[in-house]
Amino acid sequence: MEAPQGVSGIPPGLEYMSSLDQLIVKQRVEFGEMLSGLEMRNKYDVLNSVGQQCYYAEEESEFCHRQWCGPMREYVMHISDNSQQEVMRVRHDFVCCVGCCWCATDSSCGYEIQIEAPVGNVIGYAKQQTSKWKPHIRIFDANRQPLYVVRGPCCGCQGVCCTDDVDFPIRDLTEQNVLGRMFKRWAGCGREMFTDADTFGVTFPVDMAINSKALLFGCLFLVDYMFYEQPKNNNH
Repeated sequence: MEAPQGVSGIPPGLEYMSSLDQLIVKQRVEFGEMLSGLEMRNKYDVLNSVGQQCYYAEEESEFCHRQWCGPMREYVMHISDNSQQEVMRVRHDFVCCVGCCWCATDSSCGYEIQIEAPVGNVIGYAKQQTSKWKPHIRIFDANRQPLYVVRGPCCGCQGVCCTDDVDFPIRDLTEQNVLGRMFKRWAGCGREMFTDADTFGVTFPVDMAINSKALLFGCLFLVDYMFYEQPKNNNH
Protein backbone atom coordinates (compact mmCIF):
# COMPACT_ATOMS: atom_id res chain seq x y z
CA MET A 1 0.00 0.00 0.00
CA GLU A 2 1.41 3.41 -0.99
CA ALA A 3 1.30 6.22 1.56
CA PRO A 4 -1.06 9.10 0.62
CA GLN A 5 0.73 12.21 -0.56
CA GLY A 6 0.29 15.72 0.79
CA VAL A 7 -1.13 14.77 4.18
CA SER A 8 -0.15 17.49 6.65
CA GLY A 9 -0.38 17.54 10.43
CA ILE A 10 0.05 13.76 10.70
CA PRO A 11 2.97 12.05 12.48
CA PRO A 12 5.47 10.79 9.88
CA GLY A 13 4.63 7.28 8.71
CA LEU A 14 1.02 7.33 9.86
CA GLU A 15 -0.28 8.77 6.59
CA TYR A 16 -1.50 5.26 5.71
CA MET A 17 -4.12 5.52 8.44
CA SER A 18 -5.72 8.69 7.09
CA SER A 19 -7.91 6.80 4.60
CA LEU A 20 -8.41 3.58 6.58
CA ASP A 21 -11.28 2.37 8.71
CA GLN A 22 -9.80 -1.04 9.50
CA LEU A 23 -6.45 -2.69 10.23
CA ILE A 24 -5.78 -6.44 10.34
CA VAL A 25 -2.83 -7.71 12.39
CA LYS A 26 -1.57 -11.21 11.54
CA GLN A 27 1.08 -12.78 13.71
CA ARG A 28 3.71 -14.71 11.78
CA VAL A 29 4.14 -18.42 12.49
CA GLU A 30 7.53 -19.13 14.06
CA PHE A 31 8.56 -22.65 13.03
CA GLY A 32 11.49 -22.59 15.44
CA GLU A 33 9.02 -21.99 18.24
CA MET A 34 6.83 -24.88 17.09
CA LEU A 35 9.79 -27.29 16.98
CA SER A 36 11.64 -26.20 20.13
CA GLY A 37 8.81 -25.11 22.39
CA LEU A 38 10.75 -21.92 23.15
CA GLU A 39 8.94 -18.61 23.00
CA MET A 40 10.37 -16.50 20.17
CA ARG A 41 9.96 -12.78 19.51
CA ASN A 42 6.55 -12.04 18.07
CA LYS A 43 6.36 -10.64 14.56
CA TYR A 44 3.27 -9.27 12.84
CA ASP A 45 2.12 -8.16 9.40
CA VAL A 46 -0.33 -5.25 9.48
CA LEU A 47 -2.76 -5.17 6.54
CA ASN A 48 -5.61 -3.04 5.30
CA SER A 49 -9.07 -4.45 4.55
CA VAL A 50 -8.04 -5.70 1.08
CA GLY A 51 -4.87 -7.44 2.27
CA GLN A 52 -2.28 -4.81 1.35
CA GLN A 53 0.56 -4.47 3.83
CA CYS A 54 0.69 -1.15 5.69
CA TYR A 55 3.07 -1.87 8.55
CA TYR A 56 5.28 -4.52 10.10
CA ALA A 57 5.65 -5.02 13.87
CA GLU A 58 8.39 -6.86 15.74
CA GLU A 59 8.82 -7.48 19.45
CA GLU A 60 12.04 -6.64 21.27
CA SER A 61 12.39 -8.52 24.57
CA GLU A 62 14.80 -10.58 26.65
CA PHE A 63 15.01 -14.33 26.03
CA CYS A 64 14.52 -15.21 29.71
CA HIS A 65 11.54 -12.87 30.01
CA ARG A 66 9.84 -14.61 27.10
CA GLN A 67 10.37 -18.09 28.58
CA TRP A 68 9.49 -17.40 32.21
CA CYS A 69 7.37 -14.28 32.43
CA GLY A 70 4.84 -14.98 29.68
CA PRO A 71 2.54 -12.04 28.88
CA MET A 72 3.82 -10.12 31.94
CA ARG A 73 7.23 -9.71 30.28
CA GLU A 74 8.83 -6.42 29.44
CA TYR A 75 8.80 -5.72 25.70
CA VAL A 76 8.94 -3.00 23.10
CA MET A 77 6.91 -3.44 19.92
CA HIS A 78 8.66 -1.71 17.00
CA ILE A 79 6.22 -0.76 14.23
CA SER A 80 7.69 0.12 10.83
CA ASP A 81 6.18 1.23 7.54
CA ASN A 82 6.85 -0.28 4.13
CA SER A 83 10.05 1.74 3.76
CA GLN A 84 11.34 0.08 6.97
CA GLN A 85 11.18 3.33 8.91
CA GLU A 86 10.03 2.92 12.51
CA VAL A 87 6.90 5.03 12.95
CA MET A 88 5.46 3.80 16.27
CA ARG A 89 6.48 2.05 19.46
CA VAL A 90 4.40 0.21 22.03
CA ARG A 91 6.11 -0.28 25.39
CA HIS A 92 5.18 -2.63 28.22
CA ASP A 93 7.18 -2.73 31.46
CA PHE A 94 7.54 -5.90 33.49
CA VAL A 95 5.30 -5.90 36.56
CA CYS A 96 4.97 -8.98 38.71
CA CYS A 97 1.54 -10.43 39.48
CA VAL A 98 -0.61 -8.31 37.18
CA GLY A 99 -3.74 -9.31 35.32
CA CYS A 100 -6.33 -10.04 38.00
CA CYS A 101 -9.52 -8.29 36.87
CA TRP A 102 -10.59 -7.68 40.50
CA CYS A 103 -7.34 -5.97 41.51
CA ALA A 104 -6.49 -3.88 38.43
CA THR A 105 -6.72 -0.14 39.04
CA ASP A 106 -5.38 3.03 37.41
CA SER A 107 -2.40 2.91 39.76
CA SER A 108 -1.52 -0.77 40.14
CA CYS A 109 -2.00 -4.45 39.34
CA GLY A 110 -3.14 -4.01 35.75
CA TYR A 111 -1.45 -4.44 32.39
CA GLU A 112 -0.46 -1.12 30.83
CA ILE A 113 1.19 -0.07 27.58
CA GLN A 114 2.63 3.24 26.47
CA ILE A 115 2.17 4.23 22.82
CA GLU A 116 4.57 6.53 20.94
CA ALA A 117 4.10 8.08 17.49
CA PRO A 118 6.54 9.12 16.20
CA VAL A 119 9.16 7.32 18.29
CA GLY A 120 9.87 9.28 21.48
CA ASN A 121 6.58 11.19 21.40
CA VAL A 122 4.07 9.64 23.80
CA ILE A 123 0.53 9.96 22.46
CA GLY A 124 -1.23 7.88 25.10
CA TYR A 125 -1.67 4.75 27.14
CA ALA A 126 -3.94 1.73 27.37
CA LYS A 127 -4.53 0.13 30.77
CA GLN A 128 -6.47 -2.75 32.21
CA GLN A 129 -9.23 -1.65 34.59
CA THR A 130 -11.14 -3.26 37.45
CA SER A 131 -13.99 -5.55 36.46
CA LYS A 132 -15.96 -8.40 37.96
CA TRP A 133 -15.18 -10.81 35.13
CA LYS A 134 -15.23 -9.37 31.62
CA PRO A 135 -12.11 -7.72 30.12
CA HIS A 136 -12.05 -3.97 30.72
CA ILE A 137 -9.46 -1.64 29.18
CA ARG A 138 -9.39 2.13 29.17
CA ILE A 139 -7.45 4.22 26.64
CA PHE A 140 -5.90 7.53 27.70
CA ASP A 141 -4.27 10.45 25.93
CA ALA A 142 -0.71 11.64 26.65
CA ASN A 143 -1.94 13.54 29.73
CA ARG A 144 -3.69 10.41 31.02
CA GLN A 145 -7.12 11.82 30.34
CA PRO A 146 -9.51 8.97 29.44
CA LEU A 147 -10.71 8.76 25.84
CA TYR A 148 -12.26 5.35 25.15
CA VAL A 149 -13.46 2.22 26.91
CA VAL A 150 -12.91 -1.29 25.56
CA ARG A 151 -14.79 -4.23 27.06
CA GLY A 152 -14.54 -7.86 26.03
CA PRO A 153 -16.77 -10.91 26.32
CA CYS A 154 -17.11 -13.10 29.38
CA CYS A 155 -15.58 -15.96 27.37
CA GLY A 156 -13.05 -15.14 24.66
CA CYS A 157 -12.43 -18.74 23.61
CA GLN A 158 -12.71 -20.10 20.08
CA GLY A 159 -12.84 -23.62 18.73
CA VAL A 160 -13.85 -25.80 15.79
CA CYS A 161 -17.51 -25.36 16.71
CA CYS A 162 -17.15 -21.69 17.67
CA THR A 163 -15.24 -19.82 14.99
CA ASP A 164 -16.97 -16.44 15.18
CA ASP A 165 -14.86 -13.36 15.84
CA VAL A 166 -14.28 -12.54 19.49
CA ASP A 167 -15.41 -8.91 19.75
CA PHE A 168 -14.08 -6.15 22.00
CA PRO A 169 -16.35 -3.14 21.32
CA ILE A 170 -14.80 0.34 21.52
CA ARG A 171 -17.07 2.87 23.23
CA ASP A 172 -16.94 6.49 24.30
CA LEU A 173 -16.69 7.31 28.00
CA THR A 174 -20.46 7.16 28.48
CA GLU A 175 -20.34 3.59 27.10
CA GLN A 176 -23.56 4.40 25.23
CA ASN A 177 -21.99 4.85 21.79
CA VAL A 178 -20.02 2.16 19.97
CA LEU A 179 -17.26 3.76 17.89
CA GLY A 180 -15.63 0.62 16.54
CA ARG A 181 -14.41 -2.77 17.63
CA MET A 182 -11.34 -4.86 18.19
CA PHE A 183 -11.62 -8.52 17.36
CA LYS A 184 -9.75 -11.78 17.33
CA ARG A 185 -10.36 -13.81 14.18
CA TRP A 186 -10.32 -17.62 14.02
CA ALA A 187 -7.04 -18.53 12.31
CA GLY A 188 -7.81 -22.16 11.43
CA CYS A 189 -7.41 -25.43 13.32
CA GLY A 190 -3.69 -25.89 12.64
CA ARG A 191 -2.59 -22.41 13.70
CA GLU A 192 -4.90 -22.34 16.71
CA MET A 193 -3.89 -25.77 18.01
CA PHE A 194 -0.14 -25.69 17.48
CA THR A 195 0.87 -22.02 17.54
CA ASP A 196 0.02 -18.77 19.28
CA ALA A 197 0.10 -16.95 15.91
CA ASP A 198 -3.24 -15.17 16.07
CA THR A 199 -5.07 -12.76 13.81
CA PHE A 200 -6.58 -9.55 15.18
CA GLY A 201 -8.27 -6.50 13.79
CA VAL A 202 -9.57 -3.08 14.71
CA THR A 203 -12.24 -0.93 13.06
CA PHE A 204 -12.82 2.78 13.60
CA PRO A 205 -14.48 5.71 11.79
CA VAL A 206 -12.49 6.71 8.73
CA ASP A 207 -12.55 10.36 9.87
CA MET A 208 -11.29 9.62 13.39
CA ALA A 209 -8.21 11.60 14.44
CA ILE A 210 -4.97 9.88 13.44
CA ASN A 211 -3.65 9.80 17.01
CA SER A 212 -6.84 8.07 18.14
CA LYS A 213 -6.50 5.49 15.37
CA ALA A 214 -2.89 4.91 16.42
CA LEU A 215 -3.93 4.45 20.06
CA LEU A 216 -6.58 1.88 19.13
CA PHE A 217 -4.10 0.10 16.86
CA GLY A 218 -1.54 -0.02 19.65
CA CYS A 219 -4.14 -1.35 22.07
CA LEU A 220 -4.54 -4.44 19.86
CA PHE A 221 -1.16 -5.67 21.09
CA LEU A 222 -2.30 -5.29 24.70
CA VAL A 223 -5.37 -7.43 23.93
CA ASP A 224 -3.14 -10.06 22.30
CA TYR A 225 -0.70 -10.29 25.20
CA MET A 226 -3.34 -10.14 27.93
CA PHE A 227 -5.65 -12.82 26.59
CA TYR A 228 -3.98 -14.86 23.85
CA GLU A 229 -0.21 -14.88 24.41
CA GLN A 230 -0.14 -18.28 26.06
CA PRO A 231 2.31 -20.95 24.85
CA LYS A 232 0.56 -23.96 23.36
CA ASN A 233 3.09 -26.32 24.93
CA ASN A 234 2.23 -25.13 28.46
CA ASN A 235 5.81 -25.61 29.64
CA HIS A 236 6.09 -22.18 31.23
